[in-house]
Amino acid sequence: MLVFGYIKAMGKNRNPQITVLGVGNLLFCDEGLGIRAVEILERRYHFPENVKILDGGVLGIHLLGAITEADHLIVIDAVKNGAPPGSLHRLKGKEVPKRILSKNSLHEVDLLEALTLCQAFDKVPETVIVGIEPADIERVSLDLSPPVEAKLDDLIETVIYELRALGASPTEKTEEEQRNYVSCNPC
Repeated sequence: MLVFGYIKAMGKNRNPQITVLGVGNLLFCDEGLGIRAVEILERRYHFPENVKILDGGVLGIHLLGAITEADHLIVIDAVKNGAPPGSLHRLKGKEVPKRILSKNSLHEVDLLEALTLCQAFDKVPETVIVGIEPADIERVSLDLSPPVEAKLDDLIETVIYELRALGASPTEKTEEEQRNYVSCNPC
């Protein structure tokens, strides 16, 4: 019994595991927003050890392992919510499944399934979705639309705010570190 009490006490003292997950498809204009955002985060900031930055692409349900490791999950994606293109969105709690089910992208439905499966493991992270209302998620283009591109820095600041609220303050990289950043993303 003493061992189990020690393990429980250790769990309470550890920093919560936070995953920042960018999702989307780089080939379809604003649909690649989540991937572009995590790339910018990795280029600009150093993160505490308890923060994991992931390019989830369109993997959806295949992200189940990474999702169940997190205590807090910040998903970055294009958020089609009926607002003018470029509008910032923050969705939490019951807004998350409603938002995902109303989207046309299969990666969103797979992500909801992965979050639902977390319940089977009794490990559902506290989840928030942050994103920007897209102007175009259908046109084949590696570039973001102008209204989304214009709000990208505001979205990055929103993610940093979310991390700070969770007690995980990233530090900005030097200009030289940012210049020398090499993305693992082939685009």
